[in-house]
Amino acid sequence: MSRLKDGVYGTNSVFIPIFAADNIFLMDTVVSGIRSTGNLHLGNYFGALKNFLRMQDENNCYFFVADYHSLTTHPHPDDIHSNIRQVLAEYLAAGIDPEKATVYVQSDVPEIAELYLLLNMNAYVGELERTTSFKEKIRQHPDNINAGLLTYPVLMAADIIIHKAHKVPVGKDQEQHLEMTRRFARRFNTMYGVEYFPEPDAYNFGRQLIKIPGLDGSGKMGKSEGNGIFLADSPSEIRKKVLRAVTDSGPEKPGSEPSEAVKNLFTIMGVVSEPSTVEYFREKHASCEIRYGDMKKQLAEDIIKVTEPIRVRINEIINDPVYLGRVVAMGAEKARASAAATIREVRQIIGYRPF
Repeated sequence: MSRLKDGVYGTNSVFIPIFAADNIFLMDTVVSGIRSTGNLHLGNYFGALKNFLRMQDENNCYFFVADYHSLTTHPHPDDIHSNIRQVLAEYLAAGIDPEKATVYVQSDVPEIAELYLLLNMNAYVGELERTTSFKEKIRQHPDNINAGLLTYPVLMAADIIIHKAHKVPVGKDQEQHLEMTRRFARRFNTMYGVEYFPEPDAYNFGRQLIKIPGLDGSGKMGKSEGNGIFLADSPSEIRKKVLRAVTDSGPEKPGSEPSEAVKNLFTIMGVVSEPSTVEYFREKHASCEIRYGDMKKQLAEDIIKVTEPIRVRINEIINDPVYLGRVVAMGAEKARASAAATIREVRQIIGYRPF
C-alpha cells in the first residue's frame, strides 16, 4: 500500500486483498463523488461523508471531486481551481484518509471522458430526456439546456463503472441515476456478450440515508439554495444563519404537530444534539411553552461543536498546498491505474485492437 508521507505513490490493484486466518477475502469497490460547486454543508457531512469514513475501513473506496459535472453550470475559470481545492480540503478535514481511500479529481483521469464517450454511443435521447433531474433542470433553467445536463447520467455511469464498482452510496434523489448506471452496464454486457461490468448496488449499510433539511422551511439543504450550514462556516456565521431559520408563530394547542419548518429544525437537532436536549424542546413544543429563540441558540451551539474542529482542519489543509498536491498526485496515479486497465479491456471488447 502506498504511503503518502514517503512520497511513493501507486497501486495497480482494483481489489485489495485482505488476509484473515487462512482465507483471502476481496473488498468490494465503492465509488462516490461530490460536485465542486461550493462548500460542503451539514447535509453532505451527515448524509454522505460520515458514511464514507466507515466505508473506507471496510471497502476499496474511490472518492472523487466531480469537477467535470460542475461544468454544466458554466463556472468562471478563476473559480474552478479554488472550488476543487476547497472540496478536497473538506473531504480530508472530515476524515477521509488518502492512505485508505483513493481520493482524486475527476478531470485528472482522462479515461473517464473516453468511457463517457463510448457509453454515450449506446445511450438513447428518449431515456435521458425522461430522467427526473433533467426535467427539473430544464424547468428551473430554461436558458441553459445543454448537452451536459442531458447526458449527466452517462457521465455518472462512467465515473462509477470505470472502477468496476460494486456499491455506490446514494440518496433518494440519485436512485434513478444509479438505476441508469446499472442499465448502461447491463447494456454493454449484453451488446458484446460479456459479463464485464458489475451492476452496482446502492450502499448505505442497510439503512436509509439521513436527509438534512434546509433552514428555509422546505426541501433539503443545498449548496446553492442559500439554506445551508457549511462545514467552513465560522461560529458567528452559524449563529446568524440559525437565528434566521424559518419557524412559525408557535403551537396553537397542546400536542400540536410541528409545522414543516419546525420539523426541519428538530431533524437537524436530532443529529447534532444530545437526545435529552431534543426531548426537552419536544416537550416544550408539546406543552405550548417552546421559545424558538432558545431552541435556535441551543441548536447553533450544538452545530458549532460538530463543525468547529472540521473548520479548523479545513483552514490548515487549504493553507498547505504541498500536502494537497501530494494527495492529488497519489490519488490521480491510483485512479488512473484502475481506469486505464478498464479502458484497455473495454477497447478490446468493442473491437479496437492493436495492429
